[in-house]
Amino acid sequence: MGENRLIQGRYRLLDLIGRGGMGEVWRARDESLGRQVAVKCLEPLGPYRDPSLTRVLRERFRREARVAAALSHRGVTVVHDFGESDGVLYLVMELLEGRDLSRLLQDNKGHPLPVDEVLDIAAQVAAALAYTHRQGVVHRDLKPANIVRTTDGTVKICDFGIARLGHDIGFTTRLTGTGVALGTPHYMSPEQIAGGEVDQRSDLYSLGCVLYEIATGAPPFDLEDAWAVLVGHRDTPPRPPRERRPELPGHLDEVILGLLAKQPEQRPYDARELARRLQGGHRAGAPVTAEGPALPDTGARLPTWTRGMTTGHKALGTGLGALPADPGAMLSGQWAATPPRGSEGHPQAAAPQGPARHGGPADERPPTPALPAQPTALPALPAAPAPPPAERLAALAARHHEGVRLAGLGRWAEAGDTHRAVAAERAALLGPDHPDTLASRYETAFALLRAGRAAEALAAHTELAQARARVLGADHPDTLAARQETAYALGRLGRHFEAHQVYAEVLAARVRAIGPDHPDTLRCRHNLACTLGRLGRLEDARRTALEVAAARARVLGPDHPDTLVSRCEVAYAQGQSGRWEEALHLYREVAETRARVLGGDHPDTLAARYETALSLGRLGRSADALRLYRELIGDRSRVQGPTHPETLRARHGLGVNLGRLGRWADALAEARDVCLLREQALGPAHPDTLVSRREVAVALGWLDRWAEALMEYRRITATRAQILGPDHPDTLAGQGDEAHCLERLGRGTEAGELYRRVAVVRRRSASDGT
Repeated sequence: MGENRLIQGRYRLLDLIGRGGMGEVWRARDESLGRQVAVKCLEPLGPYRDPSLTRVLRERFRREARVAAALSHRGVTVVHDFGESDGVLYLVMELLEGRDLSRLLQDNKGHPLPVDEVLDIAAQVAAALAYTHRQGVVHRDLKPANIVRTTDGTVKICDFGIARLGHDIGFTTRLTGTGVALGTPHYMSPEQIAGGEVDQRSDLYSLGCVLYEIATGAPPFDLEDAWAVLVGHRDTPPRPPRERRPELPGHLDEVILGLLAKQPEQRPYDARELARRLQGGHRAGAPVTAEGPALPDTGARLPTWTRGMTTGHKALGTGLGALPADPGAMLSGQWAATPPRGSEGHPQAAAPQGPARHGGPADERPPTPALPAQPTALPALPAAPAPPPAERLAALAARHHEGVRLAGLGRWAEAGDTHRAVAAERAALLGPDHPDTLASRYETAFALLRAGRAAEALAAHTELAQARARVLGADHPDTLAARQETAYALGRLGRHFEAHQVYAEVLAARVRAIGPDHPDTLRCRHNLACTLGRLGRLEDARRTALEVAAARARVLGPDHPDTLVSRCEVAYAQGQSGRWEEALHLYREVAETRARVLGGDHPDTLAARYETALSLGRLGRSADALRLYRELIGDRSRVQGPTHPETLRARHGLGVNLGRLGRWADALAEARDVCLLREQALGPAHPDTLVSRREVAVALGWLDRWAEALMEYRRITATRAQILGPDHPDTLAGQGDEAHCLERLGRGTEAGELYRRVAVVRRRSASDGT
């Protein structure tokens, strides 16, 4: 996988957070929703080339994804999406800000956590396990690295990577007869070690191991020999935690020992019972005592898969040998952070061990050769350039993340300034063509365009596309991504003919490189359909959007977000053709599907409801539109906040329909409020701000306040001329509005001259084909 790669045409990989034997975790941006996510990618299987094992792993991944995506609890990491892209299986999850328990212990320099934190973590994990066990899901690999405490104190279980539905027939501990074992030795239950039946009580045993470690600073069987660890879990009663840490409460000591009972029936039956014990502070069920170390039963044999096994890292990672790469662990194994080229404190995904930023693992470098016994004379070599200081790279990575955070908040101007500064420093430190430098330049241009600075964004994306073509090649996906953004910027500038040309060229290159049905190809075709509509070729736009929607339904599924986006573009083309009834019907269908698949509060669902309200207004059903806009404003304010751009978009629609109902004083008040909020959030030159300013001017005109309306229109025209150019259609439309105001003010000569000037420019533009 590579930084800035687009997965399924939607998830843009930004930073490598962690890497394990079977794949990688990336911080990514969901381009459809504009939010940060974590993407887990299952890499090619390396030495595991056995086709039967590959099928097992892929089946387990799909099972994992379906199970994990069905879980919904504040104590379980949210899974948003999953699928396969270019042969790489991926899982999209929420991005967590915080530390896993392994890192918390490391940060605490090996000392146990405070007692109140241990109790809080225990209670929260018990609540989450109670929920997952009710769903029939057993985690099977609970360990400190799979439990994250976020910055707000919420504890989340991550990485249900080897979980299975309890009623899944035919799947045992190993899933198949491959001899692949699941779990981590320091935290495995006796029945899991023996290869027996595993249920929710195995998770409770593993939780007991985790609580023991965070309460005492060491796991219950803190041994360097793997065999001794396994035998300890199976045969040896653990040393009571209070012997290691006397200040622990007695009831916590009893709870932990109860969880570590050798026989499942001697543990709490389920996590709800555990939660009651934690809350009650008293012992429930049979007592568990420490009888001292017991000799291993020489008649019992450990499973064959334990041969040659090393202990693996416990939470503190004190240099013990690591487990060999385990194909059964897949996405559930220890996710070690990549080398520290980034700063501490980046958001974590499900269970990475720490922050990471751009670059391969340390073992990618060749080992240092041993010096010969007798040194030989070597020719003098020029001194290698000193590597960039790690501190500066870390600081730049942190600033890059800050820029991404600002973008996620919709603060595009600040994000662009941040990325521009980082790009300049990276160019000086790493070189102008380094992938990190180019990535920062891409983010800069991306932010500029979203901030309404389309002309600057066009120049930046054009230069970036040329640099990527020079470094990577003209048909490289990253080069094509930059060119596609160039086309988008041209469209924002009203240069739709040029945008159409670029989209067509990028589309042809994508078809050659990855085929007509690849998600990236379909995204480009979707954008081409949008551009056809802006060129007035509405039937071509509708037909192309229909074809893309059908292809996406076939490739991604009829309910996939991208499929629904293309159906919305079909509806848009229908509306622009005056077929608003058809558009309304399709928007309602999309809204219902999104509510069913994504939930009523999902941004995509709210967007479809907005288009439904807009269609009602275009059909003259302003009272119905007004009602729907009011409901939408309430929901958007609750979900996204009262000043979110989409909340303000709904308020803008409300004001428009107030005007259509003749309530111009109310419409003016609403337009002024929205204009002020947009100016504060987006800037005075942002297209949305200018649209609101025009609505203020329209309302002033209807209230017969033409002199004030003229002032507003002139402000709009001057800004558009500066940003878009004096001949842009939107600039000319503003001049037409000015002329109308002059006419209503009795200044006919000035109005006529302005009308004629606008007409000349439009004729010239039409003859030039632009």
